[in-house]
Amino acid sequence: MDTHELGIAVVGSGRIGSLRAQMAASHPAVKFLAVSDLSADRAAGLAERTKADFSSSDNMAVIGHPQVNAVIVSTSEHEHLEPVMQALELGKPVLVEKPIALTLADADKIIAKSESTGTPLFVGYAQRFKRRYLSAKDQILEGRVGNITALTGRACNTRAQGIEILKRSATATPVVDVLTYWVDVAGWFLEGIRPVEVTARGHGTVFREAGFDVNDATFALITYENGAVVNLGVYFALPAHAPQLGMGVRIEVYGSEGALILNDDHTDELLITNKGIPHAYIPGLQFQTAFLSSSTPGNWHLGDYWGPVADESRVWLDHLSRNRPCPMATAREARQTLEITLAIEESARIGKAIKLGQ
Repeated sequence: MDTHELGIAVVGSGRIGSLRAQMAASHPAVKFLAVSDLSADRAAGLAERTKADFSSSDNMAVIGHPQVNAVIVSTSEHEHLEPVMQALELGKPVLVEKPIALTLADADKIIAKSESTGTPLFVGYAQRFKRRYLSAKDQILEGRVGNITALTGRACNTRAQGIEILKRSATATPVVDVLTYWVDVAGWFLEGIRPVEVTARGHGTVFREAGFDVNDATFALITYENGAVVNLGVYFALPAHAPQLGMGVRIEVYGSEGALILNDDHTDELLITNKGIPHAYIPGLQFQTAFLSSSTPGNWHLGDYWGPVADESRVWLDHLSRNRPCPMATAREARQTLEITLAIEESARIGKAIKLGQ
């Protein structure tokens, strides 16, 4: 199989951008790597760790570099639009972190540019690449669940991580930035069936006391055009020292021929230590008891990174370099997920059902 050589630009040198850059640096098809960040020092530090060929505090300098032919956008959520549009304008395929944007207007601009230039864009909904969800999708495609009639799920995490996300981007709420993963998974499992209505309710005090007008808990009912109902909830205000290094999730799928029960709480992997366990997302926060493998993007083991972000990055790079299949979220799928999460927020705010697609 022929291999197409890649020159990758990673825009945003924070936690996920750093992971993506390290995955790119170790991929055999990547012959050139450039990284950028608003902080020149952070970009230079990442360049040193990954042995990148070029670094800059100017995103356009790396996107437009003549040796770059594909771009990863790992900026904060509210900063996706400009670098994505610049890359698409130059005809360079893009992997952008979820959500695709924070407004439907921005998502529509991105889709229009991708389609008018014929430039592919995928969105980093990395939880698709956890083994249990890939396996579940397989079983659905094999018909072992039958026609899905209902799906229920919830995600929870600590207030410490929730506040860190809100400090980075105040509009990246637990619904738009976190529940979005499971809205995506539900839509992926119900692929080809259109969502038509959202009803949601929310409540909370923890985040408001911390200065953010955001609910601690939000639960939603999403109705699809075939009558299937999806109940999804998020609670992101567990005490800071709850033993989770990331999300605890449980998903159940019910169909005409069977059911899937997917326990993603990681309560079966417990470490208790006097030495302290660092939290990868929150500087300075240490635990003495933690659920291992609960870090949402994945984990470092024996000098390499393993987990959904690593697998997703490799799949995208394999797709570009060898045209292998790429079961990532498309721009239009990501736009549907964004529409649902925004409708959940609005329904919880006004206490009424929201019709989708209007």
